[in-house]
This record gives sequence, structure tokens and C-alpha cells, in this order.
Amino acid sequence: MASEIDELTVNYTEDGQLVVKELDKVVLTKGAWSTIMYRYQDWDRKKEIYGPDKYTIRRYQKRNGEYAPKSKFNISSAAQAKSVIEALQGWVSED
Repeated sequence: MASEIDELTVNYTEDGQLVVKELDKVVLTKGAWSTIMYRYQDWDRKKEIYGPDKYTIRRYQKRNGEYAPKSKFNISSAAQAKSVIEALQGWVSED
């Protein structure tokens, strides 16, 4: 587990292969409850290449000096990401 927010990542290695590769991250909130949005790619074992960009929003709770994952929302495609952006822009512009 990570004790600092900068140490949190979605990188994941299996059998020496990086199967989830983090491309970028944005810290949306910091504190006892932190929210981070990641851009990442999954390794395609058949094609032996990384797939298209994906996105995930993760919530972490810091307890006893360590961040623990509590929830996540995965955005599986650019089309779905654009739909989320459009909905948020519509709601925010209403204010």
C-alpha cells in the first residue's frame, strides 16, 4: 500500500509483464478521502501490444497512514468518455 498520494498507481505487472500501463493521472481531491483519475492501457496478450486508452476514477481512504482503495468507476472507451464529458458540461453550464 502507498503512504503518499504520488505513490498511487494503476500499473499492474503479472509474470514480469506490465499488463496495465498507467499513461497519466490527475489528482482530483486530496485528504482523508482522495479521488484520482487515471488514463491507462491494457496489454493484449494475443496481439502483444497495448490496447486503446481507457480511463478510471478511483477513490482512496487514508487510514493509519496508508491509502486503501475504496471504489472505482471504469470508462472503457473514448466514446463513453466523450458521453461523460458532454453530460458534465451540460450540467455545469446550467449553473
